[in-house]
Order: sequence, then C-alpha cells, then structure tokens
Amino acid sequence: MDTPIILQAKNLTKIYGANTIFKDITLDVHQGETIVIIGPSGTGKSTLLRCMNLLTKVDSGQIFLEGKEITAPNMDEDEVRQQMGMVFQNFLLFNHLTALDNVTIGLTKVKKMSKSQAHEKAMEELNRVGLADRADHYPGQLSGGQQQRVAIARALAMDPKVMLFDEPTSALDPELIGEVLGVMSKLARDRMTMLVVTHEMGFAREVADQIVFMEKGSIVEQGSPDALFEHPEHARTREFLWKITELYGKKEKK
Repeated sequence: MDTPIILQAKNLTKIYGANTIFKDITLDVHQGETIVIIGPSGTGKSTLLRCMNLLTKVDSGQIFLEGKEITAPNMDEDEVRQQMGMVFQNFLLFNHLTALDNVTIGLTKVKKMSKSQAHEKAMEELNRVGLADRADHYPGQLSGGQQQRVAIARALAMDPKVMLFDEPTSALDPELIGEVLGVMSKLARDRMTMLVVTHEMGFAREVADQIVFMEKGSIVEQGSPDALFEHPEHARTREFLWKITELYGKKEKK
C-alpha cells in the first residue's frame, strides 16, 4: 500500500517453557489497511495479537507503532494500549454497568474526560455500532452479538490508531455473527487500521487487504484475498482453505 506503516513487527519470537509459540514473525500493517490472520488453532495467532499491544511480552524481536519502538525498556504500556483497541473472544463487559457506562468508564478514568464529554463520545460510538437505543441496557439484557458490539464501541471510544480483533465472533451463536462482522466491515470501509484473527473466510475474502496464513508459529504465506484463495503458492495453504471452507460450509447449511 501507499500509506505509511503504522504497526510493525520485526523478528518476533515467543516461547512458553519448551514450546515455541511463534518464531521470527515479521509483519507490516499500513495505515487504513485490514490484515486478516488465518490458520489452524494453536499456531500462535492470538498470542501474536496479545504481543502487539504488550499484554504478552515477546522473548525477542521488536514492535513499532508509528515508527516508535514500543517494546523498548521503560515504555509506558498503558499509554501504548490506549492507542491500540483490542476486542477479545469474550466480551469482558462489566455486568453491573449499562452499555453506556461500559463505554464511558475508560473515557472518564483513563482519558479524564468530563462526564458530559464522555457521554457524548460514548453515544457517538454506540450509534456507530448500531446500539444507541440499547445504551441503558445491562449486558445481561443484551444478546451476545450486542455485547460484542458494545465491546467494539468501548475500544473505538478511545480513538485508537489500530484495532486488534481476536476471533471476535467465536463465542457467538451463528445467527449473531453477521451483526458483528457487519460492524467490522463498515470499519474496514471507513479505513480503520485493523489486524484481525478469524475463521470467518467469507469476511476475510471480502474485507481484507492482505491475508496472512500462519501455521506452527510461522507465516507460511501472505497476499491479497484473490491470491490466497484463488492461487495459493503453498500446498498447505490450499489444504487449510479447502478444509475450513468445507467445514464452515456444512455448518451454514444446517
């Protein structure tokens, strides 16, 4: 892409005990780009995302945000995380707070906004994800898809430079997946910079600028959706795409 690199990983390695989760991962994310990471379970995709916003420390390698090394010693990790919104598999909402309060709490506690400013910003983001009319509802009164959209609104409210999505639809019933993917598709069209781990191949093919296929802790192949889906260079990529398309195709028919 012609846009500048906003998030960059250089030779990242993560080891837990005797297990190498991933090794020598190098990845550039350009401003306004959506990169979707796919691959079998247990290959380090989610750990890589957690390393990107410093929730998990890498054993070696460097991560840069807008050219500044965020893995450098004495880096303010909380300040870094404010610039990278993260949406997890589970929604991690406060059950005793309304949707509105779940979004405003970070604005008042972290960004030190006034209550009125935080309320205005939170309503703006809830409207962005189609939930302005559910602002006064508690998580227990919302569907899983609605809860995940509140979590997305909460992350967006901090005005992040990059959004990280770790399998955001994996905990949802099939009929609720579409509403979350719809919000993410709109963000991609609006050129929000996004790094997404997902098994939703239709979404990946439609929305991604680049798809990264990972296996056994390494990037096997990377390219445009057309390149990977139509003309994958590696036999392992072809095999994985065929299997996952077959699996999810059967699920959709049920």
